[in-house]
Amino acid sequence: MREIVLDTETTGLNPDKGDRIVEIGAIELVNHIPTGNTFHCYLNPSLEGEMPIESFKVHGLSVDFLSDKPLFSEMIKNLIIFIGDSKIIIHNAKFDIGFINHEMQRLENSNRDIYNDLPYKEIKSENIIDTLEIAKKLYPGKSVSLDSLCIKFGINNKRKGKHGALIDSEILSEVYLELTGGKQPGFKFSQVDPDTDNRSKETIEKRNFVRKYPLTESRVSQKEMELHMEFISEMKKNLWY
Repeated sequence: MREIVLDTETTGLNPDKGDRIVEIGAIELVNHIPTGNTFHCYLNPSLEGEMPIESFKVHGLSVDFLSDKPLFSEMIKNLIIFIGDSKIIIHNAKFDIGFINHEMQRLENSNRDIYNDLPYKEIKSENIIDTLEIAKKLYPGKSVSLDSLCIKFGINNKRKGKHGALIDSEILSEVYLELTGGKQPGFKFSQVDPDTDNRSKETIEKRNFVRKYPLTESRVSQKEMELHMEFISEMKKNLWY
């Protein structure tokens, strides 16, 4: 089972008011285990003026730093190919997917050739796993922000570098594993009665070692055997005789 954990950084909170994506990070999970395969890209938001101060405090990305980075239209196909038909894991998916779908829709008017060439034109809700919604159901009435969940599960969310999409995807993958059963997916405790299960009895019974191919002759001399017996006979306690 392949899944993609994804996060974005933006210039603000509302794409309808002109806010844009400035960073996308995603990591691949196979059977809930990170494979090391990642997607990461900074984006030029084509802003007039400077990065809004509140957004800059969050991700530390300036307009100058982003000025030579690719446009959304130049990277979106690569992102879609990376995602493929896998489920996408996001915390507060409405925000991130809202931005991505809005940016894709903009291409219909601004760059129709790229838009028409996309494998799909939007990310649909049925392809999304929202960890915020999972956490709300598990912990009703509690704070379920990503930071709060990290504290609850003992996950380090103060990692090297600024708050960023790839780092947050890594943190979210750990939170997701905890929300879905912990760090040992597929591991289950046996519910059988040890008094009635032969396999349990076998594990606690002392088993005699039997060599598959028995030795045909002794590898020690008679003199060595006599010296050995003499040595251990002088021991007050021994484990052999």
